[in-house]
Amino acid sequence: MDERAGRLRWRCRRGMKELDALLTRYLDGPMASADSVEWDRFESLLACEDDQLWDWLSGRLRPTDRVLGELVDRIRLAA
Repeated sequence: MDERAGRLRWRCRRGMKELDALLTRYLDGPMASADSVEWDRFESLLACEDDQLWDWLSGRLRPTDRVLGELVDRIRLAA
């Protein structure tokens, strides 16, 4: 997982410091003990655009995908 974590850490670097902080905090916290399914979900989330991520993580909008919505909730709770 170290190689994957490093790759995802790089992908957590976004155009907004707020997004960087939220995503990196989740990667360093709850993701440390996550299973491979959670890693896959987190990677899928990181494929989304910054503006979409910010809308979700700020609570303005909710992902239409239930699984991504649950992950967004976990990230928001870890903040």
